[in-house]
Order: sequence, then C-alpha cells, then structure tokens
Amino acid sequence: MFSLFAKKGPTTATINGQAIPVEPKETLLQAALRAGIDFPHSCRVGGCAACKCQLVAGQVRELTETGYLLTDEELDQGYILACQSVPKSDIRVSVDLSQQQARRTVKGRIVGQEKLTHDITRLVVQLEQSLPYKAGQFAELCLDALPDIQRSYSFASAVQADAKVSFFIRHVPGGLFSSFVQQRDLLGQGIQVQGPLGDFYLRPADAPLLLIAGGSGLAPIIALLEDALAHGIQRPVSLLFGAREERDLYALDSISAIAAQWRAPFRFVPVLSNASADATWSGARGLVTSQLPALIEPGAHAYLCGPPAMIDSAAALLRDHGVPREHIHADRFTTRQDALAASA
Repeated sequence: MFSLFAKKGPTTATINGQAIPVEPKETLLQAALRAGIDFPHSCRVGGCAACKCQLVAGQVRELTETGYLLTDEELDQGYILACQSVPKSDIRVSVDLSQQQARRTVKGRIVGQEKLTHDITRLVVQLEQSLPYKAGQFAELCLDALPDIQRSYSFASAVQADAKVSFFIRHVPGGLFSSFVQQRDLLGQGIQVQGPLGDFYLRPADAPLLLIAGGSGLAPIIALLEDALAHGIQRPVSLLFGAREERDLYALDSISAIAAQWRAPFRFVPVLSNASADATWSGARGLVTSQLPALIEPGAHAYLCGPPAMIDSAAALLRDHGVPREHIHADRFTTRQDALAASA
C-alpha cells in the first residue's frame, strides 16, 4: 500500500548543492550526465565503483548488489553507486570530484602489438608524456582510426619511467574496438589514453595476498605485482588464474619471473574450467572457486579481477570463509554487450 504514496513524476537530485531533475526510472548517473555534471563514472553497469557517492538524504532503488564494491564502512555511511541507483524520492548526495579533476587525456602511438592467445592481444603504447596511475587502475582508450569508440581497459604493467603503457585486449565477438585490434596491424597508429580511473589498487598492509584473475583480468594483477615487487613488498602471495583451455593461458613467463624475484612465499595455481578429458593438462581443473578454500590464509586480503559471475561467486565464498568485506577488492570486467544487457 505504501506504493500509493510513492512519487510518480520527476524527482530532484541535489549533487554537491546543485539541484537537477531526475526522470522516472532514470539513474542518478544518467540524470547527472544529462544535466552536464562531470560526474565520475566509467563502466555504467555497477562493475567499477567509479561513480560511488554518499546518499545524504532521501531514498533510492538499487538495481544491483553493490556490497562487493563498497566497504562496510562506506555502506554504513550511505554510499551508493550512481549508475545503479534510481531515486524513489527527492535526494541529496555528496560526491568526490577529485578523481575527475585528476583524469586527463594523453596522446600516444602503438609501438607493440602481440597475440598472447587466440583472442587476447597485448598493445604497447608510447605516450607523449607520463600518465601517473596506481597499478591496478584502468583507462579509457580511443584509437585515432575509431574516433567515436572509447573502451575501458586496465593497465597491464606498472608505471614505467619511459612513459610506455600496455593493455591486454580480449576480442569480443561483434565488438567494434576489440575486433579492430584483433584483425588490424596497428603499429605506428595513434591512440588516446584517458585516466587514471578506478580504485582497484594494492592497499598498504602486511597481510597475505590472495589474487584471483579470470581471462584478461590478469592485466591489473600483473601490474599490481610488478609495482609491489619494485617497492620491495614482501607479503605472501597466492595467485589463482582461471581459463577455459590450456590455449587460453598466457603471461606465464612474466608470472614466473615475478615469482622468482618475490621475497616471500609465492604460489601460482592456473585452473582450467573446460579442458577436455583427454587433454594432457595435469594441473587444476574446474572453476577457480573450487581451489579457493585451500588457499585462504588467516587474515588474507583478496583482489579479484575478471568476469562478473566469477567475481560474485568468489566474493561470496571468501565471505563465507571469514574474509571481511573490506578486505575483498574487486574489478569486474564488463563488455559493451554486458552494459547493453544490463540496461535492457
């Protein structure tokens, strides 16, 4: 019966003191961008937490579960994801615009293009100037040859002194950007890199690290490990890498090199979910989550990168095994198709 008193028409969202109208069924982020507010955002499907803000007054309907991206403290303080929040009443929110202010666009040229697997390509970009970022964060890429197409990809290496950056591009069937990278020779072509974005990066602590990557989600994990190694971090590491078949495994040499130099115990467990019964693979099989319980050390901090289904399953299992929500950090890798499906 309470729905009889719900506000049916447009509501008002006051963002950092600026009031804007919000149409029925419109998310806070959609309304803010329509009103010309430079609201922090990226994926638009609840996968990156770039649009998190504090709900100071009023009520919203949340389209998806956000607990895996927000800490218990943030949830207690009323933080929400603007892209997943539809106002149920007039609301007032506070948002930190400093990330948007730090975000900038740097031009560069593609100086390396290498097939890592049948559907993952590594692009190396020489930037015209350094772009400071934290290992684990991501950027928006725009090829000069595709000026109207912009896509998000994680940096696949730690910050380099020569301003080179790299990205792992997984081919998505029908994807305009990833198909172009998969099928064309891009050496020497121009590209724009906009960032840094995201809050997926290593938090200071001495706790053991449990790292879980699926597919191209290995990119920010490698960047994070490279940066930690360069800074002399000596935390025990357990790295789980989920792939479908043996041909989908890649960057094994890079992982081996990091492990050889790591100054603490380092366990690497690749897991194949779709290896045929007659395959020569002698390693772990099944879902990544099946390997988790044996690798969870007391007090471990977890960093998860990959497809949303893997992230959700792993995060739930970690919580069931006593890992506090605030020690689970996730970066959900979503595609344009994911975003369209979510909008539908």
